[in-house]
Amino acid sequence: MGKLEKKVAVITGAASGIGRATAIRFAGEGAAVVIADLNREGGEAAVRDCKENGGSAVFQLTDVSNEEDIKSAVERAVKEFGHLDIIYNNAGLGGAVGPLEKTSAQNWDRSFSILLRAVFLGIKHAVPEMRKTGGGSIISTASIAGLRGAAGLHAYCAAKAGVISLTRSASIELAKDKIRVNCICPGLIATPLTYNRIPGGEQAATQLFAAFQPWPRAGRPEDIAAMALFLASDDSEFVSGQAMVVDGAVTSGMGARNLARGSQASTPSLLDDGWSGPSFQMKRPS
Repeated sequence: MGKLEKKVAVITGAASGIGRATAIRFAGEGAAVVIADLNREGGEAAVRDCKENGGSAVFQLTDVSNEEDIKSAVERAVKEFGHLDIIYNNAGLGGAVGPLEKTSAQNWDRSFSILLRAVFLGIKHAVPEMRKTGGGSIISTASIAGLRGAAGLHAYCAAKAGVISLTRSASIELAKDKIRVNCICPGLIATPLTYNRIPGGEQAATQLFAAFQPWPRAGRPEDIAAMALFLASDDSEFVSGQAMVVDGAVTSGMGARNLARGSQASTPSLLDDGWSGPSFQMKRPS
């Protein structure tokens, strides 16, 4: 019997990267999954992957900056599969990038609408359905950038810090309903969102990420999916309000060897063009 047998999950941003890996993992553990994403082609492919892994899945076109779309994704889960046990607020992008004084208010607001406001909306609309079933698990993607700053990623860092704080406050309020609220702080994970901005693509990114951290390989979407499975399953029944760091020890400190390797593998700054959109809309630098 799978760890998520008879459970129903909504996963935003599930057409690629971490979301897709998590959807496939959840499906393999017995869950029915709503793939909520703007990327129809990738979303429909993710549905096929979930079914091939033994689970049930449907695609729901979802713009997480739109409250009605998030509400509709939750409603789709209930309509298709009868209830809701899990929501994974995962959709994201780089957002406003570049020097602080050159960041437009418009790009700042757009970043927060997807990286933080969407998490609030996912929690808001999932809670009533979870109460009906006697509890549930709310998971969100934060980042190690929410724990430590990074030049050129001001909106991203601030929004991810907000996700961590919202996770904590929501966990206190919802504990009485047996609704667990946690977030995951990935480190350097090789996904389309990250490697589409790097010359050389996935291969170059995996080498670069491995060089910048103590653990001798880049993070993979499956590493985050494994943590999401733990948080979604009954194994984490007493875990709530936590920011689970999955980063190959990068936030624990960098040894001289890793710093030297990282310096040798470094690339020119990719954070100077003002905006970093969804992975499926990106064009990789040549």
